[in-house]
Amino acid sequence: MNKPDFRFIGKPVQRAEDERLVTGKGRFSDDFQFHGQTYAAMVRSPYPHARIRAIDIAVAKTMPGVLGVFTGIDCLADKLNPIPHDPLPKTKFDMKLHAPDGGPVFIGPHMLLPSDKARHVGEAVAMVVAETKTQALDAAEAVMVDYEELPFVIHSEDAMQPGAPKVWDEIPGNTPVETWFGDREATDKAFAAADHIVKIDFHIGRVTGVPLEPRAAVAQYHTATGRYTLHAGSGGAVRQKAELAIVLGIKPDDLRVLSYDVGGNFGTRNRVFVEFGLVLWAARKVGRPVKFTATRSEAFLSDYQGRDLVTKVELALRKDGRFLAMRATNISNIGARAVSFSPLSKGAGLIPGSYDIPAVTLCAKAVFTNTMPTPLR
Repeated sequence: MNKPDFRFIGKPVQRAEDERLVTGKGRFSDDFQFHGQTYAAMVRSPYPHARIRAIDIAVAKTMPGVLGVFTGIDCLADKLNPIPHDPLPKTKFDMKLHAPDGGPVFIGPHMLLPSDKARHVGEAVAMVVAETKTQALDAAEAVMVDYEELPFVIHSEDAMQPGAPKVWDEIPGNTPVETWFGDREATDKAFAAADHIVKIDFHIGRVTGVPLEPRAAVAQYHTATGRYTLHAGSGGAVRQKAELAIVLGIKPDDLRVLSYDVGGNFGTRNRVFVEFGLVLWAARKVGRPVKFTATRSEAFLSDYQGRDLVTKVELALRKDGRFLAMRATNISNIGARAVSFSPLSKGAGLIPGSYDIPAVTLCAKAVFTNTMPTPLR
């Protein structure tokens, strides 16, 4: 019996990477070791929303092996810029989003370390750099943060209520995006004439990527040339290079970003993380390579997350089953900062599916909450 070399469509592709990976020859971010390498540990907020009144680093700075302790005040002093996430989709096929008043969208500046507030549990508020990872972790525990706990909100529909705790004082409420699509008048008219109306609400729960290798990065600063090198697994070294150069205030040519084996992505590694910028900055401050590798617990708290969407759908039908109109509201819980609106924009374009529906109206909303940002689809 002849065995075909294909099953359904095309031919199977022989995997070329397996032997290298299963024999321990992978090149993941945490595998890179450099002469004089030091280690970074983060001090993270235990509160979903808290004002940072003061950070006492005196004890931590005197502990064995500690080379530096850095806070949001230091970021401001060195004129570091927020991460320019550029969250709004811009291709001609994307559904264009805007603020409730039709104006530009407020995204919430994403500093490497905040100087004013922590806006979600697990947000990094300080960084320790030490000779060993253990020394860095020990010193991070000695950093004392004086927090003023603030009211918080974690569900999108709660955040939209009048009087809900505000994640950002710069906008009137917690809804940076409210955009209507479709013909509302025609849709309402079709619903008024319908024989049957079906309504249903969905809540697609929040998820995270859980890559095989937790988030890791190691940075070098080359004093002789004034250039930086970053080894960090991601979904796109070009984006990382461009955005991190803006954060550091340097020319893109002065930064090289290398991404080898990623150890899993699932969308959670497509955008810049604060730790990538922090190790680059710290490498210049201490004059030695700096590595950060998240624990699994840190990754669960501070990896970018996804979904967390509330969808309210109504379908108007004629008595013979013919679809007459559809109304929908998509409410995206984007977390504490707008990292990407792609899921909301793409969802707006896909909501009618492939069905013949004469009139459709959709309201797309993005809502800030005191949770990790959700750029994943």
